Amino acid sequence: MAMLGKDIDDLPKNAANYTALTPLWFLDRAALVHPTRLSVVHESRRYTWRETYQRCRRLASALSTHSIGPGSTVAVVAPNVPAIYEAHFGVPMAGAVLNAVNIRLNASTIAFLLGHSSAAVVMVDQEFFALVEEALKILSEKNKGYRPPLLVVIGDENCDPSALKYALGKGAIEYEKFLETGDPEFAWKPPEDEWQSIALGYTSGTTASPKGVVLSHRGAYLMSLSNPIIWGMNEGAVYLWTVPMFHCNGWCFPWCLATLCGTSICLRQVSAKAVYSAIAKNGVTHFCAAPVVLNTIVNAAPEETILPLLRVVHVMTAGAAPPPSVLFSMSQKGFRITHTYGLSETYGPSTVCVWKPEWDSLPPETQARLNARQGIRYVGLEGLDVVNPQSMQPVPADGTTIGEIVFRGNGVMKGYLKNPKANEEAFANGWFHSGDLAVKHPDGYIEIKDRSKDIIISGGENISSLEVENTLYRHPAIFEASVVARPDERWGESPCAFVSLKPCVDTSDEQQLVEDILKFCRSKMPAYWVPKSVVFGTLPKSATGKVQKHLLRAKAKVMGPIPMSKL
Repeated sequence: MAMLGKDIDDLPKNAANYTALTPLWFLDRAALVHPTRLSVVHESRRYTWRETYQRCRRLASALSTHSIGPGSTVAVVAPNVPAIYEAHFGVPMAGAVLNAVNIRLNASTIAFLLGHSSAAVVMVDQEFFALVEEALKILSEKNKGYRPPLLVVIGDENCDPSALKYALGKGAIEYEKFLETGDPEFAWKPPEDEWQSIALGYTSGTTASPKGVVLSHRGAYLMSLSNPIIWGMNEGAVYLWTVPMFHCNGWCFPWCLATLCGTSICLRQVSAKAVYSAIAKNGVTHFCAAPVVLNTIVNAAPEETILPLLRVVHVMTAGAAPPPSVLFSMSQKGFRITHTYGLSETYGPSTVCVWKPEWDSLPPETQARLNARQGIRYVGLEGLDVVNPQSMQPVPADGTTIGEIVFRGNGVMKGYLKNPKANEEAFANGWFHSGDLAVKHPDGYIEIKDRSKDIIISGGENISSLEVENTLYRHPAIFEASVVARPDERWGESPCAFVSLKPCVDTSDEQQLVEDILKFCRSKMPAYWVPKSVVFGTLPKSATGKVQKHLLRAKAKVMGPIPMSKL
C-alpha cells in the first residue's frame, strides 16, 4: 500500500526549476518584447517599455542609495500620473513595500498612515505637497523623536508651477532629478521569498482607524494574471486609468499591463468628457470604473460625449453593487460591461459575473439584472462561498437565504499590518470574512444584498437597502440614491432615501416630486420596502467615492423617529 503523502519521486527544488513568484519579471519581459511600444502616456509625455523599465530601475537604484530596501515602506501620494505607475515596479525592485496613499484623505488621516507604516520615503505629487507637509507636521508634533522621511516631489507641467517651486524651496527633491541619481541598468533582485510583501494599502476605515492591508508578491503575481484571463484582455490593450492606482493598487492593473505589453493612458482627473475624449483620441480599448463613474458617463450632457463609439470599449466595474439600470444604459451606448466584485483585502476584484452565451437572447433588462450579480470566483481564487456566519455552513442555493460572503485562497491578503485582533476576526474559521451579505442562486452565482451594517430591520423584516436603491435609480429624475434606516415609532426602523437629482429636473415643487418617487416605488416593490421619507441633496462620499452611509445614518437619526400614524 502506498504511503500517504509520499510523491512518486524525491526530486528537490533547485535554482533551475523553482523561483519566487513576482510580477516584477513582467516588466523585464515587456521591455524585451516591445522596447519601442508605448507603455505610459500622460498628456504630451510618452514613454516606451524600454524607457519605463529604465526609469523603474533608476527609481529602485536611487532608493537603494538612500538605504531603502527590504523592511522599508515608500509612500506615494499622487493621482494617476506616470510616477505612481513606475513606483509599482521601482519600489519593490529595491526590495521595499509600496504604500499608495489616497489623495482625498485629510492631513490627520495621512499622518496616521505615514506613522503606522513607518514610511521612510514620501513621493508626493506637487498638487498634494501642502497636504503631506501638514500631515508630517502633525506627526512630528505627536512624536518628539520623529525622523522625517525623504521627500520627493513629483512635478507635472500641466499644473500650476508655484506648488512645485514651493516644495523645492522646502527641501524636497524633484522626482526627475531623483531618477537621474539612479542607474538605468540597476541589477535589481527579485524577492527571496514570494510571501514577502509587495504593497500596503489602507481601508477607508469609516468607524475606526484605517487598517493596513498587506499584499504579497505571490498574490500580486497570480491576481495580475487572473485579470486578463477573466476579462479576455488582449496583448497590446490600451487601458485608460479611471480607477485610482491608490485604490487596491489599481486592482492589480499596473502589473497586469506589463504582462500584456499594453499601454497605460493616465488620467489626472476623471470626468465623462475626459473619458470620451481619451477613447476617441488614444484608441482606448479597456477601462475600469466604480458604478458612480459609470453613472456620470451615462448621464453626461451631449456636448461632453463623443458617440457613437468608434469600437467596443470594455469596461470592468466593481467597488459597489451597480444598479442594473446603469449597466443597461452603458451597454446601450456601446460599452461592454464585465461586473466584478472584491475588496482591498482580496487584491481588488476577485469574483466575476461570467457572461453566459444563453443570456444573449434575453431581453436587455433581464441581461442587466443577471449581470448585476457578483458571480463566481476568479481563476486565481480557490474558495468563495456564502455561509451562515454562526455555523459556517454554506447557505442553500435558493436565491433567498442570506449569508456572509467568505473567501479563501491565493487572492486573499497576508493580513492587516500590526493588528492581530483584526486578523483574528477577519480570518476566523479559516476563511476571510467580507462583512457583505449575499444569496447564492441556483446557478451558483452569488448576489450581494447588503453590507451587514446596512440591512434595515423593519417590524422584524429584513429590507435590503441595495434593492431599494436599485429601484430608485430607475426613476427618470434621480441621479444618485442611498437608502439607510431611520428610527420609526411603529416599526423600529424604516427606509429613508437620500437622493440627488439630475440637473434637468424641475425642483420648484419638492412635495410633488416626493409623491411621484413614492408612487413609483409602490408600483415596483413590497409596501414595507417603500421609503417612509425622502431627502434631496448631494450625497456625502468617502475618499474612494463610496457613499458614506454612516453619515446618512447619523443624519436620519437626527431627523428623529417617524411618528406613529394617528389613524
